[in-house]
Amino acid sequence: MTIKIGNAPCSWGIEFPSDPSYPTWQSVLDQCAGAGYKGIELGPIGFMPEDPAVLAPALAERDLEIIGGVVFRAFHDPAMWDDVMDASIRTCKALVAHGAQHLVLIDSISPRRAPTAGRATEAEQMDAAEWAAFRDRIETIAKMGTEEYGLTVGIHAHAAGFMDFEPELERLLDKVDERILKICFDTGHHSYAGFDPVAFMKRHMDRISYMHFKDIDPGVKVDVVAKSTDFYTACGQGIFCNLGQGDVDFAAVRQVLLDHNFAGWCTVEQDCDPSMPGTPMEDAKANREYLQSIGF
Repeated sequence: MTIKIGNAPCSWGIEFPSDPSYPTWQSVLDQCAGAGYKGIELGPIGFMPEDPAVLAPALAERDLEIIGGVVFRAFHDPAMWDDVMDASIRTCKALVAHGAQHLVLIDSISPRRAPTAGRATEAEQMDAAEWAAFRDRIETIAKMGTEEYGLTVGIHAHAAGFMDFEPELERLLDKVDERILKICFDTGHHSYAGFDPVAFMKRHMDRISYMHFKDIDPGVKVDVVAKSTDFYTACGQGIFCNLGQGDVDFAAVRQVLLDHNFAGWCTVEQDCDPSMPGTPMEDAKANREYLQSIGF
């Protein structure tokens, strides 16, 4: 099994291009390397320098490489198409500049879906025309990333967006050519949505090109689902706990990867609130040590 373990800026609370409370991009690189990782995602486009002449030497100094980048934008909102396209093109160019492979597409949080995160049977659904246009927007970016930039594009389900629950993800997979759209599978978001990540992996491993490792505190999950707590508040309450402390069976995840000869990157993404007790550096180290302890 040739698996490499990376991390991502969201583990340091980085959700947007900039915020006064964020650590610097240099600090994130320092801590990622210091915790024992060899790769990191770009984070939201604009957080790290888009000029490769600035970023590449900084990566090399720390023995890090860029794994991929996420387009976390409102694919569900036609009025935001220009923003989706801008972020997608800039991310593609950055990935190509650094020899990275994975472009990850995530429909961002929608006020229409935020109250029903984790509640599949209660979530509002798009009508047929709205869903078809939503699918087409995802397909357009997937085709661009694959055919114009030579990247591997994966769809990523995410709590509180319109691509959240397992049936929604499988519906999209049935309608978009797998040659242009793979799966970036996030263990934690799948659990948050109320589904079994290991069972999904067993059914769809042939289409999973990239993994995000995230764990879910079951007690927090019960509380935030019952109270319709918004996503960022749930992060602040610690719904994404350290790996091995939640309800995701990572030993079973590892076995599925072994059984299918998975090779490539698995990236730790412990979405957090930087104001929470403890430090992202401590969590990053603990997560790396846990994964090593079970054979990663």
